[in-house]
Amino acid sequence: MHFDKAKAPFSLPKLPYADDALAPVVSANTISFHHGKHHATYIKVLNELIAGTPDEALTLAEIVARSAADKSPTARKIFNNAAQAWNHSFYWHSMTPKGSVPAGKLKDALDKSFGGVDGFKKAFTAAAVGHFGSGWAWLVKGKDGALVIETTANADTPIAHGGTPLLVADVWEHAYYLDFQNRRPDHIAAWLDKLVNWSFAEENLG
Repeated sequence: MHFDKAKAPFSLPKLPYADDALAPVVSANTISFHHGKHHATYIKVLNELIAGTPDEALTLAEIVARSAADKSPTARKIFNNAAQAWNHSFYWHSMTPKGSVPAGKLKDALDKSFGGVDGFKKAFTAAAVGHFGSGWAWLVKGKDGALVIETTANADTPIAHGGTPLLVADVWEHAYYLDFQNRRPDHIAAWLDKLVNWSFAEENLG
């Protein structure tokens, strides 16, 4: 993914669509806060934390992996901001205003792992809605090649544990509260039906 190639100082990546392109599921108002403020702040703080350190020579994903293995307080701050910067960049590409349907080897993998797209949506919804507190719901390719659904809390991410994410839905409240208030199930249902970028997922499947 192109956002994995950049090195410090990191900058806020442009969205792959207009601010209002995901409405009404994700409004331009939500985008202005979520991308323009939340995502931007993670990047700003990360740049400040790694200035003058060896991390400046690493990609964002490399910083996530390095800091995940270091339990010092400074490393945890770096991890939280680097992982959130990476997670959000991945999240924006997990959505498309045009909508799409899974095809080819991705559809075959969904059939094998979940009994089809409907089976995936049911399992993903249960995971995303059932996740307590802030975090993320992921479609991940496991080490055996099978597709699995995982949730992570706060900034945690599959790439910190050697996983290969294909798609992610953000279940932090700031991702949907302006549009859906406390109705996370409604947001996830609309997200799955109208915004999933299956082409992006297939690229990540490899």
